[in-house]
Amino acid sequence: MKKILTVVGALALSGCVLFDKTDADDSTITAVSPDGKNEIRLWTNPLAYEVRRAGEVLVGKSEIGMKVNGSCLSSLKRTEGRFPVVEKRTLSGSFETPIYKKARIDLTGNETVVDFGDWGIRLAARNDGVAYRFETKMPGRIKVNCEKVAVNVPDAKARSCVYRTNAFGCEETVPTVGPIGNITTKNKDMVYLPVTYALADDMTVAITDVDVCDYPVLYLKRNEAVPGVRLESVFAGWPTKTHRAGGWDSSKAIPSGGRWVVVDEHADYLVETEGTRAFPWRAFILCDAPAKLCEADIVQALSRPRANLDFSWVKPGKVAWDWWNAFDNLGEEKGCTTKTYERFIDFAAKTGVEYVIFDEGWSETLNIWKFHKNVDVPHLIDYAGKKGVGIVLWMAWAQIVGDEEKVAAHFAKLGAKGFKVDFMDRGDAEVERFLWKFADACARNHMLVDYHGAHRPTGMSRAYPNVLNYEGVHGLEQMKFFHDQDMMLNDVAAFFVRLTAGQMDYTPGAMANYPLGAYPKKTATFDPNVTPGSLGTRCRQMAMMALYEAPLQMLSDSPKNYEKNKECFSFMAETPVTWADTVGLGGCPRKFAAAARKAKDGSWYAAAINANEARDFVLDTSFLGEGAWVAEVFRDAADSATKPEHYVHERGNAVKAGEKKLFRMAPGGGFVVKFTK
Repeated sequence: MKKILTVVGALALSGCVLFDKTDADDSTITAVSPDGKNEIRLWTNPLAYEVRRAGEVLVGKSEIGMKVNGSCLSSLKRTEGRFPVVEKRTLSGSFETPIYKKARIDLTGNETVVDFGDWGIRLAARNDGVAYRFETKMPGRIKVNCEKVAVNVPDAKARSCVYRTNAFGCEETVPTVGPIGNITTKNKDMVYLPVTYALADDMTVAITDVDVCDYPVLYLKRNEAVPGVRLESVFAGWPTKTHRAGGWDSSKAIPSGGRWVVVDEHADYLVETEGTRAFPWRAFILCDAPAKLCEADIVQALSRPRANLDFSWVKPGKVAWDWWNAFDNLGEEKGCTTKTYERFIDFAAKTGVEYVIFDEGWSETLNIWKFHKNVDVPHLIDYAGKKGVGIVLWMAWAQIVGDEEKVAAHFAKLGAKGFKVDFMDRGDAEVERFLWKFADACARNHMLVDYHGAHRPTGMSRAYPNVLNYEGVHGLEQMKFFHDQDMMLNDVAAFFVRLTAGQMDYTPGAMANYPLGAYPKKTATFDPNVTPGSLGTRCRQMAMMALYEAPLQMLSDSPKNYEKNKECFSFMAETPVTWADTVGLGGCPRKFAAAARKAKDGSWYAAAINANEARDFVLDTSFLGEGAWVAEVFRDAADSATKPEHYVHERGNAVKAGEKKLFRMAPGGGFVVKFTK
């Protein structure tokens, strides 16, 4: 084979790329990570891939393909006897990430581009995982009819954690854990990403999609007609008929505004898009144990670079939230009022909380262009601004779509600092276009975005760092409605599964804490005036502030409850929302989660949360640097299993790196430690 080696100039973000071109025959085409452990293999006849780590097969040979303009790319093997051209590329460099779990992301990796002419496949291999994507070089616009993604799991006994749904975009369910061979997706059930599983030796895989733009997000469905465990792709087709709906009855059409834009009919294709483009990555985070999933950067590393805009104004922070705690006016005036929000703003200003959110109720019913008669929004924004507090406005996406620029510009001029956008609840390419379009409009108007009611993140925050949060999780808000779900398992699993995709709007911080099995049923209601609590211990809620990444971290409980629990609240309010480094310390989706995060001031936080059984955990402090450290500890008390609001607060214990500390976590318990030099 003829081999050509060329060197090109600097890659954006201070990196470089080396090209190594060959003509491929029927042999396997590969990309291997710089450390030699991770490998993705590609076959061209038929198109299929395989994923390995340290020689062990983690995803068995699985067929892939794409149909464009009615033709299957997977069937276009060769033209006139020519083999596809293969280019090997070596990537290097890094970029700063001021709003992330680390200060900097390393771009080091290897890529292999398999060029079939007007289309190709790109393989990527990094030390934290591998990925592949389709790319096209076709004139004008093209119609993507379908894409085939298969995942063959090599061991039906692999320990898995998956989330199931029966509706595109509905990604707020509790997880299912157990052998992956036990998973069924019969009827309308699908699995949404990420999907995590571990083999007998703890070798771990997390599957997710990256850089989804102008394209639907990926869902998987088990093909139970074939031997073994095969997951196959399911996508939402392009919407051809929709209606707007309000209230809680999505079947009731209304002329404008509304809460949802409901899809009535889908086309038999995914999207009509640019003919020359790259499609989403199908990514596989790989590590030797579940605890190390939190250290992976592949989602951000493979996402498109930052938009050419100024983001120096973006300010992450904590948010005093109103809706979950019934607007803090039980026993007083009900609902949203100017007086209520002045109280929230005063509380935020006094305690150093950066933002207050105005949730549903600040405007007339589902009409953002008319303020509610009881809420003087312009006065409140001015009142907050003078106290150094920013206002974030909730709104349903049905009130924005089609008016993205108008909405962003209008409320920026009014003085608001951002939006919490809710009720997208879809996974098709049309809603993806909205997410990117509104992120861009908000960036140009210096507005923050929290995409609540949305699917898991796929890396948009690298391009638009003003998009700080995404939901896509069964969060604490669910305790307003449901009391019989396994929140202990849900919370632990979220760390290993949902967080591998990126930051999440879980909204922790409850001060009313109940023992397992003793949550008061009277609070399980859709009445927004009922204040809920949480299952598990107080220290569990406090630990979530350090464990769960959310650059716009909601403080879910009321000013009244936080003022009654100043010791706990002050610690939570001071916990950073962005970090300089992250280290996984232990656990798995079924048992517990533990991690350490380095703050930008050099201090470290170590935190853990537990599932349903009491557990002893030995914290190894090897992550600390040299010298002596002072530890401030919040841990479960001896009686926290029955009195979960009880805790132990300790200060002043001198610690050196490498020392080990024993923590006894109650069922549904946790701990958090701040180490200061």
